[in-house]
Amino acid sequence: MPKAVQKNAKETIAYEAVSRIAAIYHLDNQMEGQPAKARKMYRQTNIRPLVEAFFAWAKEIQSKNQLSRGKTLDGINYCINQEASLKAFLEDGDIPMDNNATESALRSFCLHKHTWKLIDSLDGANASAIIYSITETAKANNLNPFRYLEYILTVLKDHQEDKKYSFIDDILPWSEKLPEICRSKTKTINI
Repeated sequence: MPKAVQKNAKETIAYEAVSRIAAIYHLDNQMEGQPAKARKMYRQTNIRPLVEAFFAWAKEIQSKNQLSRGKTLDGINYCINQEASLKAFLEDGDIPMDNNATESALRSFCLHKHTWKLIDSLDGANASAIIYSITETAKANNLNPFRYLEYILTVLKDHQEDKKYSFIDDILPWSEKLPEICRSKTKTINI
């Protein structure tokens, strides 16, 4: 991109909006992997001022009618209309700033929906949904889906008489008691 175009781009409202949002993400990423309570405190102290400044800036842009139409105006209006929802992450350290992880999980589902048209019974559809849910939950917990399925099927076979399901907590994807083989990245399958 020529320098003149770069300079002009940096002077746009869209560039300013993206820069402000990027700064918020950058700070929030500093707390990745930290306990929820610590994330909430950090967000309240360090991120809230940037978020408040962003919304004040966006409202100023809107009130001065600096944009007459277009995608940037749509984005500014969306942010202002969704302000309460977009600020929810500041009040709870367990709430992510965005729903990218959820959208990524759903993208896989959408890619497979045409394949699943071949399922011709309700029982087959239910079984496919259960397997899909288990594998996606395993992936979300950094497990190897193939190894995890192999492990839980073995455990379930060995506990057929346990009608109280006392072992269930030990085999859930977030259990610390899962064997290391479930965390292995070898022999993966994509479902």
